[in-house]
Order: sequence, then structure tokens, then C-alpha cells
Amino acid sequence: MRNFKLTLEYDGSKFSGWQSQINARTVQGELQTVADQLFGMEVDLQGAGRTDAGVHAIGQVANIKVRSMKRDLPTATILRELNDKLPSSIAVLDCEEVPPAFHARHDAKSRAYFYQISTRKTALAKRFVWWIKEPLDIAKMQECAAMIVGRHNFVCFRAADPTRPGESTTVVVDAAEVGTEDNLIIFRVEASHFVWKMVRRLTGTLVKVGRGEVSTEQFRLLLTGKKDPKCDIASWTAPASGLFLEAVKY
Repeated sequence: MRNFKLTLEYDGSKFSGWQSQINARTVQGELQTVADQLFGMEVDLQGAGRTDAGVHAIGQVANIKVRSMKRDLPTATILRELNDKLPSSIAVLDCEEVPPAFHARHDAKSRAYFYQISTRKTALAKRFVWWIKEPLDIAKMQECAAMIVGRHNFVCFRAADPTRPGESTTVVVDAAEVGTEDNLIIFRVEASHFVWKMVRRLTGTLVKVGRGEVSTEQFRLLLTGKKDPKCDIASWTAPASGLFLEAVKY
């Protein structure tokens, strides 16, 4: 058994997310097909994070377990041949051999995401931002982002995941901040794990804070797991276009 750790980036615009699905084009599905061809057998492919349809990555991590190698392939050759065969919207940035027990998802200590909000219309980066036309109160958004750090019940920011019944909604967030860069407002957050649609719903609610439609006290209450009937968070879910899986830490 040999095990290879891959670091990938991808434009998620034309994919139905990371995880393989029947009758849907996914990042894992594309990578699985190419890896199977390369190694001449069905390999065990695991990813660190299940990004949703339309979500991008600059630091996704996957591992490929190969039962036996018909030919000895150096990691540089695996990297080159995967990139030669993968579509242009997926790139393998790094390939290294790791111990057989390594698992991209189970061994991850934390995952970091960022979300890009554009303050102007952009013709070239439309697929990678959420354009907000109204002015936003950055200071209030920063104040609320700081509240996210720590252990909270994120039930108010969770979409029910049918594949994970009974999943705990308690998440420990290691870091969260809102910053600006040129015409972008960037929300960054890092945690051990995330419940479904948590980052996009946090982003949408922070935008409501920036618009003055949600107070900092309302935001603080939502982090306790108490649903405010005035807050329709599901409808505030930020579009997938601005979300990136930035890094997975081990």
C-alpha cells in the first residue's frame, strides 16, 4: 500500500461540489477518473473538505491510496501526469508520499476558508466574488466577526445535512476576522470543522450587520443558538461564488 497526499486548487464554478455524485460533475469525480487511469486500478481517494457546488479552493487536500504499483512513479511524475489529464479548472499543486495511515479528512486539525465581497462591479472576477452595491459598515462587521472566535452553537447558521443526521452544531472557531484589500472585503475563518453552509450563512449575516439590518446584539444572540424570529438566516445565505477553501492544517 502506498499513499500520496495531494494539494489542489480548483475553480468550482462548473462543478457540483467536491464529493462524487451520480450523474453530476464533481472535483472528486474528475480526480478519481484520472487517478484510476494513471495507476491502472480503482484507487481510494479521500478529500479533507466537502466544498459545495460553486465553491472554490486554493488549498484543498486529498490523499490517494494505491494497493499496488504496476510501475514505480516518482511523485514529480504523478504530479505532472495528473495535471496533464485533469481539466484546466483543477490543478494539483503538490504531491508527496505519506505513511499509509494518513487520511486527508480524519487527520486534519483545522480548515481555513475565506469569502470575498466585492465593493464594485467586476467583469473579470465575477465567478469569485459577491458584489454588494450598498456601502457596508466594516467596523461593525469586524466587531461581530471577533465574536465568532471560541466555542459556540452554530445551529442558527446550519443547513440540515441529510448525510449527517444528529451532527453536533457546536464548533470551536480558532480565528475569524473581516479585512479589506483594494475593492474587496474579505471574511476569513478557521475552525476544526464546519457544519453545512455555516461559512456562507455567517457571511450573509455579517453583510446584514454591515447594512445596519442586524444589530451586534442580535448577532451575539444567534451565536448562543437562540433563533431570532426576525432573522431569516437561510434566505441570507451568501452565494457560493465568493467562497474559497484556503488551507487545511495537520
